[in-house]
Amino acid sequence: VQLQASGGGLVQAGGSLRLSCAASGSIFGIKSMTWYRQAPGKQRELVATIISGGGTNYADSVKGRFTISRDSAKNTVYLQMNSLKPEDTAVYYCNMKGWDRLTGDYDYWGQGTQVTVSS
Repeated sequence: VQLQASGGGLVQAGGSLRLSCAASGSIFGIKSMTWYRQAPGKQRELVATIISGGGTNYADSVKGRFTISRDSAKNTVYLQMNSLKPEDTAVYYCNMKGWDRLTGDYDYWGQGTQVTVSS
């Protein structure tokens, strides 16, 4: 299984971007889909997560501006980012965790997509 993230780019402050992360191959038993980000010189941080039951959680810094959603039929997770700020500049990574009978516990990561917000 591979995760392919897309949708990053350069945007002015106040603008919007929509990130997508699709899983290739068969994937079952997803427990959580999460977006992380890592800015230069900083540790990777959780941005938003959506769990199997549909509950969501956001970093305080993005609450009210970012929305995580999913298309379970397509094993795809999205991150709608509005009112972007220069401090949102980072490489964004998607992650899927879960369990199935053949694989056991799994923890898949996408390759990252760059988001740059200019002031």
